[in-house]
Amino acid sequence: MRSKKALYNIISNIVLQAVIIISGFIIPKIIIGSFGSAVNGLVSSITQFLAYITLLESGFGPVVKAALYKPIANKDNKTIGSILRTSERFFRIIAIIFLGYIAILCIVYPTMINSDYEWAFTASLIAIIGISTFAEYYFGMTYTLFLQAKQKKYIISNIQICTYLLSMLFVVVLARIGAGIHLIKLISGAVFILRPLILNIYVKKKYNIDYTGNSSNYKLEKKWDGLAQHVAYVIHTKTDVTVLTIFSSLSEVSVYSIYYLVVRGVKSIIGVFSGSVDATFGDMIAKNEKQNLSRKFSMFEVLYGTISTISFATAIVLITPFISIYMNGTTDADYIRPVFGVLIVISEFIWAIRQPYNSIILAAGHFKETRTGAWVECLTNIIISILLVNWLGIVGVAIGTIVAMTIRTAEFVYHTNKYILERSIWESIKKLLLVAIETIIIVMVSQLLPFTENSNYLNWILNALMVFGVACVVTLIFNLLFFREELKSSKKLLRRLLLIKRKN
Repeated sequence: MRSKKALYNIISNIVLQAVIIISGFIIPKIIIGSFGSAVNGLVSSITQFLAYITLLESGFGPVVKAALYKPIANKDNKTIGSILRTSERFFRIIAIIFLGYIAILCIVYPTMINSDYEWAFTASLIAIIGISTFAEYYFGMTYTLFLQAKQKKYIISNIQICTYLLSMLFVVVLARIGAGIHLIKLISGAVFILRPLILNIYVKKKYNIDYTGNSSNYKLEKKWDGLAQHVAYVIHTKTDVTVLTIFSSLSEVSVYSIYYLVVRGVKSIIGVFSGSVDATFGDMIAKNEKQNLSRKFSMFEVLYGTISTISFATAIVLITPFISIYMNGTTDADYIRPVFGVLIVISEFIWAIRQPYNSIILAAGHFKETRTGAWVECLTNIIISILLVNWLGIVGVAIGTIVAMTIRTAEFVYHTNKYILERSIWESIKKLLLVAIETIIIVMVSQLLPFTENSNYLNWILNALMVFGVACVVTLIFNLLFFREELKSSKKLLRRLLLIKRKN
């Protein structure tokens, strides 16, 4: 059953990420072409500042999921109902507070940025962009967490696919008829209100959860430790755009956001696998399947490391050539930043490498045990980024992110091996060193390839296929040399998943 759900989750998530990537490249290009880099930077910056409201979530989401694994495994409907009531009550309070945060941001944010836009222009854009976030917290967050804990993320993904496609359609049509940025964001954003409403109705009708007699004040242990983790994570992930907004310009924010589109696309592809296994790990931990957990995790380390290496090593070589084609004809900002391109890929590569460890730590509910590292990562990123931004500009914030992510990744690797899997840390260190060696070899060999000039997308695709081929060959050789057992396990799992697919 776990394999069947994992298969559904992976397939639907792959389709979702493909839609998100396509949407992510089409919409900013339309905004820049219609309104300029500064407006695109403004939209990206506002979105990041609105995301700070998740600080109030207090890390509650991962704690709720961790609390749900055991009662779901035991089919304890009473406890499930109590957890969901407590969660819904909490998230609706957050949604109301969010309205106040939007009001404050409308007043303060326009005075912070270096732009010529009038207050009303910026403030109204903030209010419009915030609509869908309010709906998500008020109507759907609890039911999203419930379906994730039940290993039915594919239901969420299917709904998201529909809303993304509909939203993208509205953006394209409205831009072509000459609509303003406010109307475009209002209508395209309103589509996302449908998602939490549909989830709310679906869960209540499908599962018939009886809330009668269940407490809305269920005590969720470790929620304050989740708070420390979450606050640190949000501040860390939003640091780059925040620092650039305050200490640089909206055009630099736009440059950052365009490069991040590429790495986000790569992250989305490989995130399909990490995002679909945390509930599986949680189920194994809840059932105390220690040997099975250790074996499956080792296999996942190798599989995920292989996918990450192929994806990010290829991106290191190809990101700047892609940006030069994608932004061809745009002259209001300098988008060709080779050094920054390499650094931002490396920073997100480090993020990707740590995801298997992050998934199992969250599944085990080890929030308190790893909260210090969260704060160290957060503060390191902020301090280094602020110190370097005036000297190195956009490159400085990328360096801050790399240093911070490296520190946090080291903690994740240590904690997972010592306290959850109870095995030697060298099991993971060996895998990570080989990932680094593979990446260096792929990048070096790629410099010797007979590339055609990156003058159009077709040439870029041909070059990308060559680099991708090199990456696949190098990682395959290393896996055959060092990870034969893990490859055999992966092959068996793939056969089982394909068998499940045929039966259905």
